[in-house]
Amino acid sequence: MLTKNDLENFENEIAAIFAKGLIKAPVHLRAGREEELIRIFREYDIGPDDYIFAFWDSHEMCLLKGVPREMVKDAIMDGRSIALCFPEHKIYCSGIVGSLMGTVAGVAWALKRQNKKGRAFLFCGDMSAETGSFFEAVKYAVNFDLPAYFVVSDNGLSVMTKTREAWGSNTPWFKGTAFEKRIIYFQYTNAWPHSGLGKLIKF
Repeated sequence: MLTKNDLENFENEIAAIFAKGLIKAPVHLRAGREEELIRIFREYDIGPDDYIFAFWDSHEMCLLKGVPREMVKDAIMDGRSIALCFPEHKIYCSGIVGSLMGTVAGVAWALKRQNKKGRAFLFCGDMSAETGSFFEAVKYAVNFDLPAYFVVSDNGLSVMTKTREAWGSNTPWFKGTAFEKRIIYFQYTNAWPHSGLGKLIKF
């Protein structure tokens, strides 16, 4: 299992490369959630048979899933930071919010129906977890007892919009509901801007 320092060092290396204008595509960096992600991968014993789905901030999940460091770095250098996909490691990411919610439910349904090993995990942010597609996927997974889990990393923001103010509530919609048993939730503060480094990069 990788350490907090391993994940931090990787993001810092990517940030330094991006600052030089060598990555000609958007990059979404994260800091402050390393220990929580490591804990989740360890406690749920996420392994080769499990599927990981994530969105534009997925560097850490790829590394924790076992994708070699240089392979992740090369994909980022190639401009694929926000849509990293490594089928051989069962990890698929997308830059389109909400695009993978139904996919997770579908993969979990197939795993159960075919009596295969493995589970489907979706990693998303707090504002993504407020979408209708997230609700529908979680509801379907819970009601049909599918091997699917939804990890919500809550930094309180959607880009620069405060999630709680946008929805008029101080707590996520799923708190206290039957659906919470399939949702793995934690809060953190991201040390990086939503995208990039917070300054203009010249290519």
